[in-house]
Amino acid sequence: MEWLSASDYAWGRMILHRGVAAIFLVAFLCAALQFRGLLGSHGLLPIPRFLAVRSNRTHPSIFHWHYSDRLFAAVCWLGVCLSAALVAGLADLVPPWGSVLLGLTLWALYLSIVNVGQTWYSFGWESLLLETGFLVAFLGNEETSPPWLILLLVRWLLFRVEFGAGMIKLRGDPCWRDLTCLDYHHETQPMPGPLSWFFHNLPRPLHRVEAAGNHITQLIVPFGLFAPQPIAGAAAAIMIVTQLWLVASGNFAWLNWLTILLACSAIDDRGWSWILSSAPPTATAAQPTWFLALVVAVTALVLVLSWRPARNLVSSRQRMNSTFDPYHLVNAYGAFGSVSRTRDELVLEGTADERITAQTQWREYGFRGKPGDVRRLPRQYSPYHLRLDWLMWFAALSPSYAMPWLGRLCVAMLTNDRQILKLLADNPFPDEPPRHVRAVLYRYRFTTFDELKRDRAWWRREPLGEYLAPLTLSEARLLSASRWN
Repeated sequence: MEWLSASDYAWGRMILHRGVAAIFLVAFLCAALQFRGLLGSHGLLPIPRFLAVRSNRTHPSIFHWHYSDRLFAAVCWLGVCLSAALVAGLADLVPPWGSVLLGLTLWALYLSIVNVGQTWYSFGWESLLLETGFLVAFLGNEETSPPWLILLLVRWLLFRVEFGAGMIKLRGDPCWRDLTCLDYHHETQPMPGPLSWFFHNLPRPLHRVEAAGNHITQLIVPFGLFAPQPIAGAAAAIMIVTQLWLVASGNFAWLNWLTILLACSAIDDRGWSWILSSAPPTATAAQPTWFLALVVAVTALVLVLSWRPARNLVSSRQRMNSTFDPYHLVNAYGAFGSVSRTRDELVLEGTADERITAQTQWREYGFRGKPGDVRRLPRQYSPYHLRLDWLMWFAALSPSYAMPWLGRLCVAMLTNDRQILKLLADNPFPDEPPRHVRAVLYRYRFTTFDELKRDRAWWRREPLGEYLAPLTLSEARLLSASRWN
């Protein structure tokens, strides 16, 4: 069955194999370093409470059989070690069946985390990593030629990522149709990066070019993925360039990097040999019968599960970043169907005063990634994902996003809870906790060139009013408890 072998995609397989393992490494590291404050037994949204009202059927996870913070940490660090080993080439040192098992183990471990991660793990790139990781597990290793069917499924995934994002924009905010969304997006996106200020201050005609280029890349170019080479490779290269532009302009965790890796697999060995000036790795044996049967079975499964995501692409009620099965095998993607015109930020403050008066001095808590100090240049964090910082952006849009966890965060500030406050960059009360905390809503905007030169500030901000009135410890505990009643 020579037609099932894609022997001229050895480079693409290796890049996808090791690149996805590197993304898994980052994802497991994010979980290991942040879970105690977010999801631990005493975190903002404790996993034991979640497991008490969810079943393994709807949210499959090894933690349904047993949960402890130590076990969760062990799963995270096991994932880190296994990912690092795969980045180093472990999959090519074992038989093909061992490569499949290693890939599926990585997928199962991360699935167990995502399915108990609640709102902290509700982003599209979680499903994208799981779907990609599942497919990559069946790419084989250097002992076999890459299977054509799995590479085609990878392109089908990349098509859905790009075309789904394009359709959600075309159907959504009118600013995408009149090419003005980029006048606002660089400033109002969830977590700007160090170059976002410069992107925002580009001349407006260039923003029109950005928006038009986005439509071309997401709505037209993806169809080229299913054309013969070199068209498929050229389509993939355009997507890679576009995704690198997005990497430079903001922080979107590993979404852009994973999309780049998917696109890399659509470039054949001739293209990669020209780029890298190196011969591709070669397979040493034909695909064994059991492997071919497994690839065909996986392909059939994915095609069956693709019906709902495919229908979603052409639906007038298109769903964005949704999964249609609890194992996240085939999902719907899309982002920024609407773009905010202004940026509101939630700022948390505390005071040591016993009584609140007009003279009360409030001190601000600092976050690692989200805007705060107007003189601080936004940082680059992607592919690392600061989960609390991202949810703070959503909380500023609507209190409904914050209701599940904001009360518990206030309790943590009023008790100097070390595990939760480690999620922040700065605690203005390191020795003794404050007596009151509050949340204030500010309107932020990027400064102009003249304002930056004069004030050395990247942002301007003005208060809009209190988001959450001052709370004492007893009041914060009452607010926190109300979330579970």
